Amino acid sequence: MRAAVLTGPGQIRISEVARPEPGQGQVRLRLEGCGVCASNLTPWAGPEWMQYPTEPGSLGHEAWGVVDAVGEGVEGLSVGDRVAALSYKSYAEYDLAEVTSVVRLPDALAGQPFPGEPLGCAMNIFRRSGIEAGQTVAIIGIGFLGAILTKLATDAGARVIAISRRPFSLDLARRMGAAETIPMEDHHAIIEQVKALTGGTFCDRVIEAVGKQWPLDLAGELTRERGKLIVAGYHQDGPRQVNMWLWNWRGIDVINAHERDPAVYMQGVREAVDAIASGRLDPGFLYTHTYPLDRLGEALDATRDRPDGFLKALVTYG
Repeated sequence: MRAAVLTGPGQIRISEVARPEPGQGQVRLRLEGCGVCASNLTPWAGPEWMQYPTEPGSLGHEAWGVVDAVGEGVEGLSVGDRVAALSYKSYAEYDLAEVTSVVRLPDALAGQPFPGEPLGCAMNIFRRSGIEAGQTVAIIGIGFLGAILTKLATDAGARVIAISRRPFSLDLARRMGAAETIPMEDHHAIIEQVKALTGGTFCDRVIEAVGKQWPLDLAGELTRERGKLIVAGYHQDGPRQVNMWLWNWRGIDVINAHERDPAVYMQGVREAVDAIASGRLDPGFLYTHTYPLDRLGEALDATRDRPDGFLKALVTYG
């Protein structure tokens, strides 16, 4: 099979390697594609701790495809089933997954890409946020995740204030149901706008979905007394400082909405399958850029640079 190997910072080689064989409780997937995650960008940049070359397929974890072999003890899945999986070497034409980390895709999703891990993440973050009808919710950062959360919160009856840097993202937020949009330009101006929009009380829920220091600072300022600040951004490029004086004074709850339990991950993926198959959620137009495996480097660069109109990249295997 063909698999991507990172050979150094910003360098990829496509190698021919042996197909993996499924072990006890595993299935092998003939992959149709894999989403490109922002968490890939730190290894792509080449931090001091990164070791090269990587194992074939490494970093890819947003896969979907068809079961093509099953290991001993596997029940409930058969060769030919189309599935989404939480697997970890999916920048390749085949990958292995534990049977507990695979969700069958219904016929209603036939032919549709399904990067299960980020879709499941969105569902889990939404559940952890405790968003209800009548609440005012600020979402800072309207990328793939922020756009889906805008839709979920709006459908739940919340009033969403979307805050993002790019005009494209603000247009998208309105399409997903945001009641108000604010350009992410001036820190104090944003605070004053949200204060005016909320009658001085600020927001019941604030979701930070950028993963940088400034949006985290802003999130605290926009959270009302006894509100909830939900950290959905991926903060892996260094330590953060927080305004504990403000957080303490307002008595806010801070929720780190990153899951690490595979069972919880899969619960979110199953919820995403149900939402998309039923028509309640349509993420198809959020997959803005598609690349073949041998252009994975371009997909990673686009994920980093976010050219106009970019939201989410998929790598597909023909």
